[in-house]
Amino acid sequence: MGSAAVLDPAGLDDDGVKKNKTKSRLASKKRASVVEKKEKKRSSSTITEEPASRKMPKRAAACLDFKEKPLQMSKKSDIIEMKKDQTVEEEAVAIGLTAGQDDGRPCRRLVDYIFHNSDGTPQPFEMLEVDDVFISGLILPLDDCIDKEKAKGVRCEGFGRIEEWAISGYEDGSPVIWVSTDIADYDCLKPSGVYKKHYDQFFAKASACIEVYKKLSKSSGGNPDLSLDELLAGVVRAMSGMKCFSGVASIRDFIVSQGEFVHNQLIGLDETSKKTDQSFLELPVLAALRDECSKLANLAQVEAGSSGGSLRIGCEEKDGDHMNPQSGSSNCPLEEDEDLKLARLLHEEELWRSMKPKKSQGSSSLSGKYYIKINEDEIANDYPLPAYYNTSNQETDEYVVFDSGADTYYMDDLPRSMLHNWALYNSDSRMISLELLPMKPCAEIDVSIYGSGVMASDDGSGYQLDTDPNQSSSSSSGTSEIDGIPIFLSAIKEWMIEFGSSMIFISIRTDMAWYRLGKPLKQYAPWYQPILKTARLAISIITLLKEQTRVARLSFSDVIKRVSEYEKDHPAYISSKVDDVERYVVVHGQIILQQFSEFPDEKIKKCAFVVGLTQKMEERHHTKWLVKKKKVVQRNESNLNPRAAMAPIISKRKAMQATTTRLINRIWGEYYSNYSPEELNDGVNSDVKEDEEVEENEEDNNLEEEKVFPMKTHTTFSSSRRTKFCSTMEIKWVGESVGKTSSAEALYKSAIVLEDEIAVGSVILVEGDESDEDSDMYFVEYMYEKLDGSKMFHGRMMKRGSQTMLGNAATERELFLTNDCSDFKLEDTKQIVKLEIRKRSWGHQHRKENAIADKTDRTRAEERKKKGLPPEYYCKSLYCPEKGAFFSVPINEMGLGSGVCHSCELKKTDSEKAIFEIDTSKTSFVYLGTEYSVYDYVYVEPHQFAARKSESETYKGGRNVGLKAYVVCQLLEILTSNASRKAELDSTQLKLRRFFRPEDISEEKAYCSDVREIYYSQETHTLPVETIEGKCEVRKKQDLPSEEVPAIFDHVFFCEHLYDPSKGSLKQMPSHIKLRYSPRNYSDDDACRKKKGKCKEGEYDVGVERVKRTSQENYLATLDIFAGCGGLSEGLQQSGVSITKWAIEYEEAAGDAFKLNHPESLVFINNCNVILRAVMQKCGDADDCISTPEAGELAMKLDEKEVENLALPGQVDFINGGPPCQGFSGMNRFNHSTWSKVQCEMILAFLSFADYYRPKYFLLENVRNFVSFNQGQTFRLTVASLLEMGYQVRFGILEAGAYGVPQSRKRAFIWAASPEEVLPDWPEPMHVFAAPELKIALSANSQYAAVRSTANGAAFRSITVRDTIGDLPPVVNGASKTNMEYKGDPVSWFQQRIRGDSVVLSDHISKEMNELNLIRCQRIPRRPGADWRDLPDEKVKLSTGQVVDLIPWCLPNTAKRHNQWKGLFGRLDWEGNFPTSVTDPQPMGKVGMCFHPEQDRIVTVRECARSQGFSDSYKFAGNILHKHRQIGNAVPPPLAYALGRKLREAIISKRSA
Repeated sequence: MGSAAVLDPAGLDDDGVKKNKTKSRLASKKRASVVEKKEKKRSSSTITEEPASRKMPKRAAACLDFKEKPLQMSKKSDIIEMKKDQTVEEEAVAIGLTAGQDDGRPCRRLVDYIFHNSDGTPQPFEMLEVDDVFISGLILPLDDCIDKEKAKGVRCEGFGRIEEWAISGYEDGSPVIWVSTDIADYDCLKPSGVYKKHYDQFFAKASACIEVYKKLSKSSGGNPDLSLDELLAGVVRAMSGMKCFSGVASIRDFIVSQGEFVHNQLIGLDETSKKTDQSFLELPVLAALRDECSKLANLAQVEAGSSGGSLRIGCEEKDGDHMNPQSGSSNCPLEEDEDLKLARLLHEEELWRSMKPKKSQGSSSLSGKYYIKINEDEIANDYPLPAYYNTSNQETDEYVVFDSGADTYYMDDLPRSMLHNWALYNSDSRMISLELLPMKPCAEIDVSIYGSGVMASDDGSGYQLDTDPNQSSSSSSGTSEIDGIPIFLSAIKEWMIEFGSSMIFISIRTDMAWYRLGKPLKQYAPWYQPILKTARLAISIITLLKEQTRVARLSFSDVIKRVSEYEKDHPAYISSKVDDVERYVVVHGQIILQQFSEFPDEKIKKCAFVVGLTQKMEERHHTKWLVKKKKVVQRNESNLNPRAAMAPIISKRKAMQATTTRLINRIWGEYYSNYSPEELNDGVNSDVKEDEEVEENEEDNNLEEEKVFPMKTHTTFSSSRRTKFCSTMEIKWVGESVGKTSSAEALYKSAIVLEDEIAVGSVILVEGDESDEDSDMYFVEYMYEKLDGSKMFHGRMMKRGSQTMLGNAATERELFLTNDCSDFKLEDTKQIVKLEIRKRSWGHQHRKENAIADKTDRTRAEERKKKGLPPEYYCKSLYCPEKGAFFSVPINEMGLGSGVCHSCELKKTDSEKAIFEIDTSKTSFVYLGTEYSVYDYVYVEPHQFAARKSESETYKGGRNVGLKAYVVCQLLEILTSNASRKAELDSTQLKLRRFFRPEDISEEKAYCSDVREIYYSQETHTLPVETIEGKCEVRKKQDLPSEEVPAIFDHVFFCEHLYDPSKGSLKQMPSHIKLRYSPRNYSDDDACRKKKGKCKEGEYDVGVERVKRTSQENYLATLDIFAGCGGLSEGLQQSGVSITKWAIEYEEAAGDAFKLNHPESLVFINNCNVILRAVMQKCGDADDCISTPEAGELAMKLDEKEVENLALPGQVDFINGGPPCQGFSGMNRFNHSTWSKVQCEMILAFLSFADYYRPKYFLLENVRNFVSFNQGQTFRLTVASLLEMGYQVRFGILEAGAYGVPQSRKRAFIWAASPEEVLPDWPEPMHVFAAPELKIALSANSQYAAVRSTANGAAFRSITVRDTIGDLPPVVNGASKTNMEYKGDPVSWFQQRIRGDSVVLSDHISKEMNELNLIRCQRIPRRPGADWRDLPDEKVKLSTGQVVDLIPWCLPNTAKRHNQWKGLFGRLDWEGNFPTSVTDPQPMGKVGMCFHPEQDRIVTVRECARSQGFSDSYKFAGNILHKHRQIGNAVPPPLAYALGRKLREAIISKRSA
């Protein structure tokens, strides 16, 4: 609301949103029902519109857990196209073009906008109180719109004027700003860049209102009894992440300056608040905030008066009376003079500018433009004698680890890591002080400093000021077990020191990354001690100055004298001689000045000591460096580190270059030979260059003819004929008609165009642009003559590889068939294309002959190209982007010439699914291809029955809170309109009986109940057909499907109780209610269970699995590479599809764990490169193997038994695994690197295993980033490699949480199946989970999602933290007892499944935190979402007597650029989910939410294992760090089980066919 608004009932709308009346009170009458209509519109439950994510809710009554609802899209619509918006002149036209289902006054979204006056000058929000303000921007529908044209938005210039503004979003915790014109209301989203400074100011004011509301409102968990200081402290902390403030002090000043504004906004909400809430008008703290603002305004008036000014911002008290706070919004008269309004706004704008962060934080004398150069001779005496860096460790080039694919990078966006056991040196490897390098990026630096160390994730450790500088007291583990990558750095460009009262953090930056320095190498420690010593000195001087009543009292010489008086045991002692102290302070002055510049107190920054030190430094050193102002890093130079010249230097973790087959080496080697980094930046739309032969040592033998299905011999039109034929006389049919189409049109087999014959099965280049590359190619399915005599052909589009998701990774001559088909006139023919449909003999035994044939084909193609002849194309695959897959070409369905097109049949089938039909008896209907009958059980979207809960949690572990599963209902009756003979979808209603779930009653009931249980009720509803989401079944409990794993993939429920929602009572089902159960289909497993014997209802008979495992002839013999502890193998074996006979794992502890759980498997604890080399040597194929000499030597050293046990080609049916690749994680990337760097990636070895063994099936698993890093190039090359081998391929991203895993874990998968097998589909997600869109970019303007999102509903609820670990006994920090008793029965369905037959609880052990982190954990509140931001800002005393900050100093000081470090030191939510499981849970780690919901400790190994879906009987090996690593790297067994089920379905479907 505006500051001049009158606080009366007319000033409040129905939602308690205070409105600013800019021109007349009559506006309130005109707007009386606007927001009520908006809320009515948003709360309506229609299937075609989802609720808006930004809204104007009632303070207490609005629905607050709106979630995005995925649209029901056809397979075709998975491909999303991007289009531009349009421009109109009239606001009314724009409103019409973006219309949704408006109920009354229109509401729209506004983006890319500017508010301006009639002259076009941008104006602040509140300037509409003084002048007419208009809008120019892009208008969008309020809700996401199905209509693509409307969803694009419409741009309108200079419309309005703006009549009023409003702020909402109090319950959501995020401000929403609205403006209104005479025609519509607008939700102001992202402004134009030009207008951002005005928007930021008003958004900050709105944010202050929201944060104060949250701190004071009971309904939002606030405390209305806070003192003013407590309120300000809490709000300052909440707003500390806003980049528009220079520091904490400026935020506090801003909140106080807006105290009256905040007060008026909040008291305006009182009329719509809950009766249980205390009135804001009655809160003393809010009144105190207003009074504090008034004092600040009065002080400004006094200062203005003393300077002779006559302008007064604000109003004087008249006749000694104060305005009644209940009758006015300020202490001003009701109608503030417009001049005073303008003066107030200008004054606020001036204050806002003063609070924004300054570009230069340095001293005034240096002006931030120059940096004084340090002379090495000046500081030589403070450092040891020269020494050289030398190490036997193998180190990885930083460019390999961090190359991100971009030539430029914003400094604040660079990756951040820790560097342990580090040392710095110059180009001669002589160890050198960091002090010689400027602490700001400067031009023309004449010194180069490099570094080496062990890179690891940031654990938050730093140096205690009063401890040994070589120790890191805040880190819980020593450096002896540092889990990181040995690395050598490129040139260091700048460094910085961050400090608190007791801690120092020193960071360095290269062009690739930021590194926070941990413990240095022992050899380098003497070069690091002077840096820390000087940092202590600077902090000591700052402390000294802070103790003075007036900082200016101490000059530079006074400070030097004070420092010389320090005792020898003082941490900052230098010398007792004043001259020595002054010399030390001046020569090391850059460190001291940098620490002063970072201190938040302006008086300290600009004190006399800083001025004096700067002058002394300028007198002593005459060379200055110009400081660069750029925030962008240019990555256009090579790594000149001297370590780069030493051979060969690679990571210990990647002990050798990948062993590959010649095929894989050729595909990847050719690509990286042909493309430079600049060309790679072009992404998927880059043009494909000519292939070049890089194979070596191959002889030209007599080559056998490849097995192909040749097309008819096609000729190519001469260049003179490459034009459109206009005369139909030049086109004639060959032979008689061979039949008729369904439209009675004559079919023909071929036609003559000029002198060339085009036959059914030909490929034709149809008329397009001048270039052949821009023309489309079509495969001729049939040819016919229309009734008007037009000669036509029907064709399916053939796409070049570059037009598919393969982009520039595709082979130039390979075409891909698609299901896009169309009709063309034969006269549109531009050229006949020579194509062969290629199908090679499949299997490892044909690999060599196929390789020879391929080489011959490439040689012939190269010769044709040299002669200038047209290329000869081939086709092996059908490309289906809507399915994210490449299938084998359906030869038997192509080019039949019968007038039937397989693609048309698929389209017809899809279109028939959209037909809605009701049978004549009105007892069944067909909807979206599924038949529903009366008494069937159906799913209904949950939001049809009740408003969503008011949770709006966004922390990692609480994203699922409030989400609902589908409501199970029974179809009782189909209601149609009698007016129409044929039932229409819109006029048909369904009468449904609702069944309740345990979670509908309470969280406690949900916890102790089976997730498949539902409750009968007498409640019935009449709903539209569109609310139906699918079918399900209700059976007796003893007839439920039995599964061993904690996962469900059958839509089957049981019902034994009656629930009365009006009374809240639950009782046994009365005998008079006869529930009509779904008919049961007995499977083989069910029959087996019947024969085996009886068991308790709902329990799994373990005998079933034993019986299944006794007959393994139908199991796929599997090789698991990069097997880890065996999560992927475990799930696949549980699905009954595979048996892992061989496994390869490099880490010994993980390999031991695999052996413990899979004793029947042969586990090779070795490098997979060595194993592949040994296998190819054993089979006599060493000439086809490209490996390092080291791999060959190690392969020769394998013992005889290991060699004997190696799997041979022909024995392996299935290869699976997840290759570890530095490039695939967010911390390590190898984007568009040179071929020599890429060769070290394990993806090459993994693909080579597939190439050599040629198994029936292949499955690759990796992190989600696998499909996107390196601009998707590695992903595309992987798919291209599998296609080149002849595989069918499917790719996608899955969320493990949607398959019954109680954590968020997104993983990329690639399926491959031989051309003789059926390609597995993706498993259906069964559990509600708030996963974002998991899409893969296919091209610049299209994407593909493997499965739908379940955020808006699924068959079952999500599995919670309580479901997962609620039954485990309590343990303490550092618990180390490996085995213990459970001390209680399992409670939840998940616990019962996860325990199985286990009677002893193992690995319920917890990492031990150090004393400080334990204290922090104890002070974190035991409530959902609590993290480090809830720690009190105070110091604690450790057992050593040391006093330290409770809040890790680095967190609030770096929160702005790290999303507030949300989740660090975070507690899990009992009703939420686990965040992604990591290899080393720690409170300052990548996923810091690792504290137990109630106990003061880190989650245990067993709790992490359960969060991944490992049964309690599953064993892990090694120490606690090894076990956490095994779990964090594993594929969740339930997700692997889901994939295995689909693989089994594919195998069964082939056998049945």
